[in-house]
Amino acid sequence: MDNYVGKRLDGRYEIQEIIGVGGMAVVYKAYDSIDDRIVAVKILKEEFLANEDFRRRFKNESKAIAVLSHPNVVKVYDVSYGDKLQYIVMEYVEGITLKEYIEQQGRINWKECVYFVTQILRSLQHAHDKGIVHRDIKPQNIILLSNGTIKVTDFGIARFSRSETNTMTGNAIGSVHYISPEQAKGEITDNKADIYSVGVVLYEMLAGQLPFQSENSVSVALMQLQSEAKRPREINPSIPVGLEQITMKAMQKKTRDRYQSAAEMLLDIDEFKRNPSVKFNYDYYVDNEPTRFVSKTDSPTSQMPIAPPRERVEEPDDEYYDDDDRNKTLPIIAGVGGGLLVLVAIIIGIAIASGVFSGGKVSVPNFVGKNYYDEILNNDEYKSFNIIVDDSSEPDTYEAGIVYDQSPAARVKIKQSETITLYIPKERVQGTVPDVYGLDYSEAIRIIEGNNLKASLEYEENDAFDANKVIRSSPERFEKCYEGSTVILYISKNGDSSEIPDIVGWDIQTAKELIRSVGLSVSSAIKYENSTEDKDIVTGVVTYKVGTSVPKGTEIQLIASNGMPPSSDAAVKFVLPDAGASKYGTIKVFLDNVLVEENSNKTVLLNGSEYSMKVTSSDASKALVVLIDDIKIFDCVIDFTVSPAKVSKETTHDYFENGNSLFERAYLPDVTGMFYDQACKKLADAGFSYIEPQYITVKDSAKDMIVKEQSPTSKSLTRYPLDTSIVLTVYSYESDEPEEEQ
Repeated sequence: MDNYVGKRLDGRYEIQEIIGVGGMAVVYKAYDSIDDRIVAVKILKEEFLANEDFRRRFKNESKAIAVLSHPNVVKVYDVSYGDKLQYIVMEYVEGITLKEYIEQQGRINWKECVYFVTQILRSLQHAHDKGIVHRDIKPQNIILLSNGTIKVTDFGIARFSRSETNTMTGNAIGSVHYISPEQAKGEITDNKADIYSVGVVLYEMLAGQLPFQSENSVSVALMQLQSEAKRPREINPSIPVGLEQITMKAMQKKTRDRYQSAAEMLLDIDEFKRNPSVKFNYDYYVDNEPTRFVSKTDSPTSQMPIAPPRERVEEPDDEYYDDDDRNKTLPIIAGVGGGLLVLVAIIIGIAIASGVFSGGKVSVPNFVGKNYYDEILNNDEYKSFNIIVDDSSEPDTYEAGIVYDQSPAARVKIKQSETITLYIPKERVQGTVPDVYGLDYSEAIRIIEGNNLKASLEYEENDAFDANKVIRSSPERFEKCYEGSTVILYISKNGDSSEIPDIVGWDIQTAKELIRSVGLSVSSAIKYENSTEDKDIVTGVVTYKVGTSVPKGTEIQLIASNGMPPSSDAAVKFVLPDAGASKYGTIKVFLDNVLVEENSNKTVLLNGSEYSMKVTSSDASKALVVLIDDIKIFDCVIDFTVSPAKVSKETTHDYFENGNSLFERAYLPDVTGMFYDQACKKLADAGFSYIEPQYITVKDSAKDMIVKEQSPTSKSLTRYPLDTSIVLTVYSYESDEPEEEQ
C-alpha cells in the first residue's frame, strides 16, 4: 500500500495523515492549499488500479456522492480518474462511527435512536430520489459528530438504479450482518434493500446486539434468509412497542412487507414521536402464501421460514379426512397450485411487458448517471423517446455531460410522445489568465474581474517592485482557466505593513476599531450578505483574507450578515390524490406565484401515497402552491428566514377528475373492536354510508356483534371516496347448547 503522507497531489492537496483504511481505498487527512480548508482524500489502493471492477466501483462512488447535496451526506469537492492515481476529495468531518458509539454505550437510549435513524432515513430518501441505492448501510459507514449530526459516507458499492439490476456477478455485496435477504441471494436490489439495513442498524442500537450472530459469515447470511430475529423487547423491555414494530417492519424478509420507501418509514417514526405509546396495525407472522414443501436437494438459499397458518373462519369436518389422505393430497395440490401460479405469473409478465395494462404507456428509463453524449445521444435504444436537454446549471458539482436529474423520474409510465427532460451541467467556458504583471493591484482586479474571473490578493516583500504592484499570479499569466475561477495575485509590499486582524464573528463597530488599531483604514461601504450569523456580525472582508499582511493605510471593506440564512430548505409533504388505477398527473409548484423549476413538471402516480419534496429559498416567508394538472391540491406558507425553513398553514384541497366531477373524500376511521351499530354510526358521521357486514360465528358470547376487521383499512394519511363500500367482518355468537324444544 502506497503511503502518500507528506506528498502533495496535483499541486494542491497536502497529505497530512492516514485517517482510515478500507477494503479498496485509503482515506487521508489533507490540506487544500487553494480553498484553504482541511479535506479528506480517499485514494484507490495501487493494487486495484489495474482491476476494472474496482475502478468502476470507485468511480461509482464519486458519481453517487457528486449528485447528492444533503446535510446528512458527506460532500464531495473534487475527483481524479488518472491512470496512476484515482482519488475523491471529500468534506472532512471529525467524529466517531456509529459502530464505535454503540460499542461505547452498549444500548442506546431509544430517543437517541429515533434522532439518529431519522437523519439516516432523510439522507437515504435524498439518495433514492436521485436514483442511488447505497447497498452498504451499516454503523461503520455512519459518522456521528459531536453535536449529534449524522453523516452517511462510503458509497463504494452504491449504484445508480439504472446501471445494474443485480449485485456484482450475482454475489452478495455489503456487510453480511446488515445486508437484506435479496442481497444475500444475489437478486435484484432496490431502495428497499437499504430499508432492511436501516432496520438492522436500528435493532442494534436499541438491543445492543445484532439480530443474527455467528462466527461464520455464511451462517449469518443464511440466518438473514431463513431465521426470524428475536424481538428487541425480549432483549430490552424498555423499548416502546411502536418503535419495536417499526424496527421489525423494516426488517421483513419479503420486500413487499417492508416499508416501501424511506419517506414511508419516516411517517411512522413521526407518528411515534408525536405519541410514543402508539401501536401500529402490523402483523408480521400472518402466512400470506400456502406452505411450500422443500425437498432435501433444495439449496439453503431457497428455503424460507414457514409461518403458522392464518386463522380460518370455518374448519372442515375432520371425519371426512384421514391423515394419510392429507399427507398425499396436500403436496399434490401445492405442486399443481404452484405450477398454475408460475404460469399465471409468466402470462402477466408478458402482458405487462407488452403494455397491455399500461394503456399504451411506456416506462421511463433511468438516465441519471449516464453520459448524455456518449451513452444517450444517437443511441438506438432511446430513439423512440422524445428527449430534450437542460444544460443551464453550474457544473461545479457534476462531471460535464453526466445526467444528474431527469423529469419524469425513472420507471414512471408516460405516453411515448411525452417529453423527457435530462439535466446536465453546462459546458464550462475556457479562457486564459490575463497579463496583469507590474500593474497596480486595483487596476489588476478590474481586469481580472472583467474577464469573468475572481481575484484574491496575497502580499509579499519584493524590493524589485513598487508597493501595491502585481508581482505574479496563480495560475500564471496566459495559462488556461475556466470562467469563474479564482486567480491569486501576489502584490508587492514595501515599508510598514499590518496583518488584517481576525474580525470574523465581531459586530461591525468592534471590527472597525480592531482594523484601525493596526494602522489600516475601513471603507464606509459595508457589503451585506445572507448568513447564518446574526445581523451586523462580520463574516469576512472584500478582496483579502483575514490574516493577510497588507501595507499600512490599506482600505478594508467589511462583509457582514444581514441576519438571513444564505438559503434554507423546507421539507414539504402532502398526500397525492387517489384517482383510481393507473391515473397519472403532472406536478407544478409555485413559490409566491413563481414556478419552482426543480420541483415542477414531474409525472406522478395518483395513488393516495405521500409525496415529499425539498424546497429551497431565502429572505422571507413565501406562499407555496402545488398544482396537479393545473388543479390546486395543496398550499402552505414557508418561512425561509430560519434554517431549516418552517412550514405552516398546510391545506389539502379536493382533486377534480376529468369532466370536473368532484371526488368527495374523507379519512376512514378505524372501527375494529367496536360494536357493529357503533361502528356504523362512526362511519356514517365520517360520511361513509355504504356498509356491508360479513358474519363469522364465534363461541364466545362476549364477542357477539363486535367488528373483527374492516376493508379497506384505516390509513392515517389516506382519504377515501365517500361512496367506497366498507366491508365489516363481524363476530356472530352461536351457542353450543341445543335449542330447547317448544
